[in-house]
Amino acid sequence: MTVAAVILSATPEGAVAPADGTPRVRRMADAAWAGGAVPVIVVAADPAGAVHAALDGSEARLVAPADPAGGPAGQMAHGFRAAVAAVRETDAALVWPARLCWADAETLTSLIEAHGVDRDAILRPAWRGEAGWPALVPTGLLPALAAVRPDRMPDGVLEALAEAGHRTTMLDLGDPGCVVDAETARADLPAYEGPSEPASGHHHEWGAAAAGPETPRGA
Repeated sequence: MTVAAVILSATPEGAVAPADGTPRVRRMADAAWAGGAVPVIVVAADPAGAVHAALDGSEARLVAPADPAGGPAGQMAHGFRAAVAAVRETDAALVWPARLCWADAETLTSLIEAHGVDRDAILRPAWRGEAGWPALVPTGLLPALAAVRPDRMPDGVLEALAEAGHRTTMLDLGDPGCVVDAETARADLPAYEGPSEPASGHHHEWGAAAAGPETPRGA
């Protein structure tokens, strides 16, 4: 199972804006890689080379934006296609607007694990009932994503997919960074709560080192 990350910045200035002392897209690319996403694609204009410089030494690939006439859905689909071109086996992508730069690597890992159990659903992290980002979109939905009207903003793009009958599942992962945007400093984020158990429902790895051998359910 291969899940990509597609990080999208509307402007080069937003891409390299500082996020806790690190360029925003670099922080996100490192979190995506640490969370298990492969490949990591950054879609951003880079007229002065600042975005490329920010990503230097990371595992991310910088891709020039698509025609802006396609709107947010067009940019999402463009990055998604770049991920599939880079790794043919990609079967989902974590679509991640750069303004939501604080999501934790563990949140991405949880989404990837949950995708392993439910391959057809769009998966969104949530915090206290509010849907957040990144959103995991299966590769089979790429044509539907590309067909969303260009006037739909990112949340509206996912709403359009749901309206078309594509199932969406929200996973409350206790990560405020999935809903609190870059206007809030990292130090001012609410406390990370974390899920009490893996979103996939698999129980072996989580806390295994501290808890010892797993006891089968019902034993």
